[in-house]
Amino acid sequence: MNWPGPLQARWQAASRRDRRGLLMAAVVLGLAWVWWLGVAPALVVLRLADAQHQALEVQWQQMQRLQTQAQALQALPTLDAQETRRALEASVKALGSAAQTTPQMDRMVVALKGVDALALTQWLNVTRQNAHVMPTEVHLKRAGAANWEGSVVFTLPAQ
Repeated sequence: MNWPGPLQARWQAASRRDRRGLLMAAVVLGLAWVWWLGVAPALVVLRLADAQHQALEVQWQQMQRLQTQAQALQALPTLDAQETRRALEASVKALGSAAQTTPQMDRMVVALKGVDALALTQWLNVTRQNAHVMPTEVHLKRAGAANWEGSVVFTLPAQ
């Protein structure tokens, strides 16, 4: 081995057993270094790969469902402003006295007071399907344990 002077002299002065022990220690340290920097990270990635694959598969299936839903919505016939307004007003009747509509030019504002969370989600779903319109503004706050109040604004299609 070619080392600087004092190290080489010390190496030569060490017994054969000491040199062998130092070489073994260096080999063990080298193998540990290779393990920690090369093998262990690869094993972690390999161990996590199946879980990540399953999570990505679930996400991909969700995206496929959303794509199918979006294509189904795009296939629906479009409604003009009057039909959309009538469909919105009809859907609001399902909420009873807890909801009130106010038409404003190309918008429809629905004021809600004490609407149950489940009824609200169902109403929004029905509105999307029947009136073919999504809320453009939503201002809601909790009113009690499971009730909501506020306003939902829909922008109507151009006339």
